[in-house]
Amino acid sequence: MSHPIRYGLIGCGMMGQEHLRNIALLPEAQVTCIFEPDEGMAGRSLALAPGARRVSSLAAVVTASDVDCLVITSPNFRHAQQLHEIAALRSLPVLVEKPACTTIEDVRALAALGSRYAAPLWVAMEYRYMPPVARLVEEVHRQTHTGPVTLLSIREHRFPFLVKVGDWNRFNRYTGGTLVEKCCHFFDLMRHMTQSEPVRVFASGSAAHNHQDERYPEGTPDILDNAFVIVDFASGQRGLLELCMFAEGSRYQEEISVVGPQAKVECLVPGPGRFWPAHLGEPPVPKVIISPRDPKGPRELEVPVDPVALDAGDHNGSTLYQHQRFLAAVRGQGPVEVNLHDGLAAVVMGLAAQESIASGQAIDLRKDERFRW
Repeated sequence: MSHPIRYGLIGCGMMGQEHLRNIALLPEAQVTCIFEPDEGMAGRSLALAPGARRVSSLAAVVTASDVDCLVITSPNFRHAQQLHEIAALRSLPVLVEKPACTTIEDVRALAALGSRYAAPLWVAMEYRYMPPVARLVEEVHRQTHTGPVTLLSIREHRFPFLVKVGDWNRFNRYTGGTLVEKCCHFFDLMRHMTQSEPVRVFASGSAAHNHQDERYPEGTPDILDNAFVIVDFASGQRGLLELCMFAEGSRYQEEISVVGPQAKVECLVPGPGRFWPAHLGEPPVPKVIISPRDPKGPRELEVPVDPVALDAGDHNGSTLYQHQRFLAAVRGQGPVEVNLHDGLAAVVMGLAAQESIASGQAIDLRKDERFRW
């Protein structure tokens, strides 16, 4: 394609607007078409993409002659249905926000769709593209300092879920549960780092503090606000997720560590800069820390992020870097780095963790027919 790649956006709430800000930074891309039912969100989105027009349906975006690829940033529970609708209309390259879906039935149906979809289908896993996380992943894959990694741990201590249109993110039935909605990013990172498949999931968590004073026609929100999840992998490696969504006072939002026989390597990632209090000065700079066993001596490396990319969203610059690679895939100049199978595998891990909390039992993914796909 010699012309700029033309994007159609399906859903333009908070995350959709982050995508718009980042697409605007790509000189070879433009947004031409937006489908967003909410008037307020549509107005904000068109202000970010003044050359785009608003249409009244998904089909109008997909069939538009001036749309070369799609970005889906609608609520979680819409993704699966919308992917099926797109496939029935036209096989365009798609970047779909995580999670790809919210139920195991949708996982199975999307797996079948993915086997016959004729264009690139990329699941947005922004955490892979955060510069400090990418540096950590490089350490794991190269084994330069650690040797073969045995243990990996991801701690996210953050703010509660933000307000969304209609507050759809307050209930498991719409999100798939916190460990799907929020944490599929981290399960994807575990698979990406270990390059192995999960075989057993055990989790403990609760809805302890957040949103408990809120009331809706559906009742009190039931999404978890804290959890531990242990994942055993076929490779023999183990992963641990620690989530707390009432810990926004932390200096760093994500702390990820990997340990092998030779060293531990960590990365520290701050939360969104817009939430950092001005009276505390400049926000923290991301770091990677390499701690060899012999000779001892931790070494801290700052991993600064391009300020332009940092200002364009809440994900440490990663949305821009992700879009650069997706654009290359659309042009046929690069691979799909996070494919539909990756996205669905992360959903299954989250669903298994949710079920483990509900039942109090570990979930064996090799034997439990409920999670076969």
